[in-house]
Amino acid sequence: MSDHASTPVPTSAPGDDVPATTAWWRALRGWPSAARWGVYVAAGLVLVLLAGLVSGWVFYRKPLPQTSGELDVPGLEGRVEVVRDDMGIPQLYADSDADLMLAQGYVHAQERFYEMDVRRHVTAGRLSELFGEKALDTDKLVRTMGWRRVAEQEVALLEPETREALEQYAQGVNAFLADRDNSDIAVEYTLLGLGGLDYTPEPWSSVDSLAWLKAMAWDLRGNMQEEMDRVVAGLDHDQAEVDQLYPAYDERARRPIVTQGAVVDGIYEQDATRNATRKPQRPAYPRAAVDQVAALSERLARMPALLGKGDGIGSNSWVVDGEHSATGMPLLANDPHLDVSQPGIWMQVGLHCRTIDDDCALDVAGFSFSGVPGVIIGHNADIAWGFTNLGPDVSDLYLEQVREDEWRYDGAWRPLQQRTETIEVRGGDDFTFQVRSTDHGPLLSDVSADHGTLGANVPADPADPESDVGRGNGYGVALQWTALQPGPTADAILDLNRASDWPSFREAASRFEVPAQNLVYADREGHIGYQAPGRVPIRKSGNDGRLPAAGWLPAHDWTGDFVPFTALPSVLDPDEGFVVTANQAVVGSAYPYGLTTDWDLGYRAQRIRDVIEAEGELSVAEMAGLQVDEHNAMAPTLVPYLLEIDLPRGYFRRGQGVLRNWDFHDSADSGAAAYFNVVWSNLLRLTFSDELREQVRPTGGDRWFGVVEGLLSTPADPWWDDVTTDDAVETRDDILEQALVAARDEMTKLQARNPGDWSWGHLHRLDLRGSTLGESGIGPVEWLVNRDGAEIGGGSSVVNATGWDATEGYRVTSAPSMRMVVSLADLDDSRWVNLTGVSGHPASDHYDDQTELFVEGETLPWPFSRDAVEEAGEDTLELVPAPAD
Repeated sequence: MSDHASTPVPTSAPGDDVPATTAWWRALRGWPSAARWGVYVAAGLVLVLLAGLVSGWVFYRKPLPQTSGELDVPGLEGRVEVVRDDMGIPQLYADSDADLMLAQGYVHAQERFYEMDVRRHVTAGRLSELFGEKALDTDKLVRTMGWRRVAEQEVALLEPETREALEQYAQGVNAFLADRDNSDIAVEYTLLGLGGLDYTPEPWSSVDSLAWLKAMAWDLRGNMQEEMDRVVAGLDHDQAEVDQLYPAYDERARRPIVTQGAVVDGIYEQDATRNATRKPQRPAYPRAAVDQVAALSERLARMPALLGKGDGIGSNSWVVDGEHSATGMPLLANDPHLDVSQPGIWMQVGLHCRTIDDDCALDVAGFSFSGVPGVIIGHNADIAWGFTNLGPDVSDLYLEQVREDEWRYDGAWRPLQQRTETIEVRGGDDFTFQVRSTDHGPLLSDVSADHGTLGANVPADPADPESDVGRGNGYGVALQWTALQPGPTADAILDLNRASDWPSFREAASRFEVPAQNLVYADREGHIGYQAPGRVPIRKSGNDGRLPAAGWLPAHDWTGDFVPFTALPSVLDPDEGFVVTANQAVVGSAYPYGLTTDWDLGYRAQRIRDVIEAEGELSVAEMAGLQVDEHNAMAPTLVPYLLEIDLPRGYFRRGQGVLRNWDFHDSADSGAAAYFNVVWSNLLRLTFSDELREQVRPTGGDRWFGVVEGLLSTPADPWWDDVTTDDAVETRDDILEQALVAARDEMTKLQARNPGDWSWGHLHRLDLRGSTLGESGIGPVEWLVNRDGAEIGGGSSVVNATGWDATEGYRVTSAPSMRMVVSLADLDDSRWVNLTGVSGHPASDHYDDQTELFVEGETLPWPFSRDAVEEAGEDTLELVPAPAD
């Protein structure tokens, strides 16, 4: 018998009721008392942690929506079925448009109310209520522009059917919110509550939906940033040098969207061969208020992206007729390029009337904005449509002479329009300020800390050289912008949803005023088309929109007229048999109205055209494949120059060597693509950073393709010289050599010494981050809401437009926010995919379940007919009228 067997073991410790028969207790009895208490504390902390994890898990999953069974919904007139497939995509069936709108509001709120709530706080200038003083600058800017005030005015302009749809949608959202605690709505409210936020969401309203259209218009507003950047670039360079940085669109090398037709007597006729109106004169602007415009540019750059900003914001869409389609009927593709975020911009949805009649006319599916009724991009039973940003110049900055409460115009002083705004700030005092406006628009400079230095370079007023406004101060910057005038764009959304042919489609498009978009079209009768809609101002002869204008001179004003819708470019069944839009010039330079000079230079568009012409006939799969085409249009031009550089043998030449057999595609697994893009980044830095101020340095997109293309043929151009070296004048080949060497070292540091281990995807990562809590700086919270790290191909100004900013690194900054291909031969044969998923709940399987497909360039089946939807259905939720009280 062992010694241990003869040792008596108590059944419990003195003073405790804890069993002592376990091995861990026998071991513990011999420890010092302090150590024992340490273990007790640790054990207690473990239990608390476990309890917290269980509780956290409950709160994490608590907001997940009910997707099956039955729910009573106040306001419904009849039963609505919500059929969700295995990706959670909802298809709604009802017997009236009113019930469909109400149910869409309910389902949007189920999946994405927190996103909707944040959006309405942005557009109302009320972010500070949720996030404190750090959001104050954004709120001041939005309040100054008055987005919500304009939206409130728009309600009265809308058709009764649109107002009813907005009201029904809001009623559905509010039916969801009724009797729900914050923790039942979104986990973000739970987390914000733990941080001290005392907040209950307000009921939804029609204005909340309309105001989001202002956010769309802001991020897609045209060339306002270019106006400011030209001023900043002009601080250190003459006009010829600035012009080199903004190359003109080359319509011979890269075709515009519409390649036939002209304006005759104010109407765009697609078979006309020349215009019958006079082209307006557009003299150059005066230079003005450089310092203040630069300060304003910096302030606007700090405003958070709503849909996105920068070179990567654009889109691809194209449509081919039956002659170019393997199906014998049109195919239409679209992929808008916007900011990357989690959740993504879009929510897929279908809205179907069980029987089409006067009370129920909708049978549509596609991509919606949470917070807005209807489908923005998609197809119905008769037609399909897609959007890309047309990008006309619809905003102007005006330099205004200001003193106290007056502004100067045409030699006389006029009173400024003024109003008071008060912003509630979480954790701080309310902030009250005055918004001042001229006849041109609100003074954005009033929200810039540097507005007192405005006007340092304003030329003397030729009409009054003795003006008593002091030079170097006494000026302001006003914004005139079409979106600050009420309009009926909300009508257009629902009219597009109900359109059945080309005339009704164009009628709907005529109401789509802001943001101006390229609209591509296809129908079940075999027609394809293009229409440019939008409210585009006609300027007086002194204003070409390229630079801020002197607001005290009437010659710089808008005329008050807009390009007539009938004169905007359009074409039905074009001679080419296809239409390609990718933000390039809409028409050639002979067009008599000024749309803009700041087009995308057309590299993506021309690549799409080339592939369509080479293929001759495309299938649905080939259309989807073209959306992820990764051909880098700059590479065939630049690589031959790079290979001519004689680098030292060994380490540096082995890096250069990966370019020799490269196919010029920015594939995720390509080492050559990685090296080329790092060379490109260093080339831009070495060529321009010595001479350009930080805020206008090259980001690497299409404009810089054009700039460098122009410089490569002039090896001694002054831009190549590094002005920081006193004893040398660098030429093109010097800079190319330095870029190759620097890129080789950078690739070794970032990836590996062996070029065989390089890949573009390792550098070019898709990080999907929440726009609020995803940037909180709190690790566990960011882990909860963000989805980072996907390695992806593509790049800036590539058809697979995963843009990156050369001033920031190689991370994806913008991307196709969705992809769709619509087959007009068989709508059930169409394809779609979202950047993230339909849900805004991090705990949902559908928060990011489409991202892997997206990254791999794959798409999902897009069922549309009732039979196809039911076959794909996984869950069905019945929304039924709530019993009367």
